[in-house]
Amino acid sequence: MFLPLSASLASSPVAMAGNRTMHALQYDTYGGGPAGLKHVDVPVPSPKKDEVLLKMEATSLNPVDWKMQKGMLRPLFPRKFPYIPGEVIGVGSEVKDFKAGDKVVAFLNHLTGGGLAEFAVAKESLTVRRPPEVSAAEGAGLPVAGLTAHQALTQSAGIKLDGSGKETNILITAASGGVGHYAVQLAKLGNTHVTATCGARNIEFVKSLGADEVLDYKTPDGAALKSPSGRKYDAVIHCASAMPWSTFEPNLSSNGKVIDITPGPRALLTFALGKLTFSKKQLVPLLLIAKKENLDFLVELVKEGKLKTVIDSSIPSAKLKKLGPRVLMVMLLGRSLLNHRGI
Repeated sequence: MFLPLSASLASSPVAMAGNRTMHALQYDTYGGGPAGLKHVDVPVPSPKKDEVLLKMEATSLNPVDWKMQKGMLRPLFPRKFPYIPGEVIGVGSEVKDFKAGDKVVAFLNHLTGGGLAEFAVAKESLTVRRPPEVSAAEGAGLPVAGLTAHQALTQSAGIKLDGSGKETNILITAASGGVGHYAVQLAKLGNTHVTATCGARNIEFVKSLGADEVLDYKTPDGAALKSPSGRKYDAVIHCASAMPWSTFEPNLSSNGKVIDITPGPRALLTFALGKLTFSKKQLVPLLLIAKKENLDFLVELVKEGKLKTVIDSSIPSAKLKKLGPRVLMVMLLGRSLLNHRGI
C-alpha cells in the first residue's frame, strides 16, 4: 500500500477537482519493479464528503506495495489496471476538523491508490495534525511501520507504554528495519527487556535505539534466537521473513507469543494448530488496523523526542526508474524516496 504520508491540505480543493491534472506514477501490468512505473498526468478527481485533499510532501513505501505490483496479492489487489499509487478522489464537504494549509499525517487507502502523485486523499478519520517539530519525512514512516509496531506491542503483546506493566522480556527480529526500529523504541517506553536481532553492521545502531541485547542474525546464537542472558521471551515481534516455529518455541516462556507482522501460509497453519491443541505458546498473525488516536499518539512521541524515524537518504521520485528492486521495499516520498536502514 502506498499508505502513509505527510502533507498539507490543498487550497480550493473543490475548484481543483476536474479542472486540473496532477502528475503521478502508474503501472498497468504486474511485475517490472521501478521500470514498470510510468510518469503520467491524470485529472484531479471530484471529492467525497468525508475525505481531505492533500498536497503531497512525503509518503512511505512498504513491502505490500511491491507485493501488489509483483502480483502476489492477485486477484484482490490492485482491483483494476492501470493502477496509480496516489489517485486523488476528492475533498469532503463534511470535513470539519481541518482547513486549507494544515500540515497533517494521514493513512491512505490502498484500494484506491496511494501517495505517488502530487495530490492524494485520506479519510478525515485517519488524518492527524503534524506539529512544526515533526518533519514531513519523520511523519511519513508512522502510519504503517509505526502503527504496526504500536499495535504489535500494545494490543498483541499487552505492553503498557507508560511503564506501568509488569516486566516483560521481548524479542524483536529485524530490529533495524522499518517496523523493527520503531518497535525497539516503543518497547523501551514500557517495562521491558529488549533482545533484538539485526545484521552485524547495524548492531550499534540498534543498541542506540535502546535494545538491551543485540544478536547478529547470521551467528549461530542469532540464528537460534538465543538470548545472551538466557532469558525466555514473553513476546516476539517478528519483523523478519519466514522462520519455522521450531526456532521460536524453545526460546519462549510458558505463555510466550510470537506476533508475526507478515504471516504466510505456514504461519497461519501454526496459528490454527496452536488453537486446536490449546497450546499456551501461540503464534499470533497481525493484521494492521489503523486508528487515528494511535497515529496521533505516535506523532506526539516524535514531537517530544521520545520516538524517531531513521532515514538514510532522499531521492527525487523522477529518478525512480533508476532504483533497484530492493528500494521498492522501503520508504517513498511524494517527491523523494526515503530509505530505512537495512535489517
